[in-house]
Amino acid sequence: MIDYLLKPIPFDRFLKAVHKAQSIMQQQPTAVPVNAAPAPDYMFIKGESKNKFLKIDYSEILYVEGLKNYVSIFLPGQRIVTYQTLRDLDEQLPQPPFFRVHKSYIISIDKVNMIDGNTISMGDKAIPLGETYRESFLKMIREKEKR
Repeated sequence: MIDYLLKPIPFDRFLKAVHKAQSIMQQQPTAVPVNAAPAPDYMFIKGESKNKFLKIDYSEILYVEGLKNYVSIFLPGQRIVTYQTLRDLDEQLPQPPFFRVHKSYIISIDKVNMIDGNTISMGDKAIPLGETYRESFLKMIREKEKR
């Protein structure tokens, strides 16, 4: 606790408390909460049976394709289909490295081989770059180039 104010609060007392808080905040480095756990590098998705969940490491995901209320998650040599919308999965995946490039596709930027016009090559798969996502995708690529 930095300060304690009682009602009615005179403005000069409020201002004093604000200045006290600001000076303390400037003196201390940004603190990470003690209980903060590192973000997981995996997720669990529902499998084909009722109580089955599959653990998928984010680093293994090549791309994700939306199929109405299902998504196909493509890993090297494996395709996993689960009942989930692409929008929900997009909110769950860390950004970066994942980026939505089309109304039906989310890709791992780390796995991109080449961008040719409106086509993104990932191994032997050609993924379309949607007009809606094109500008933000290319901006992000340019920013990565600068680093």
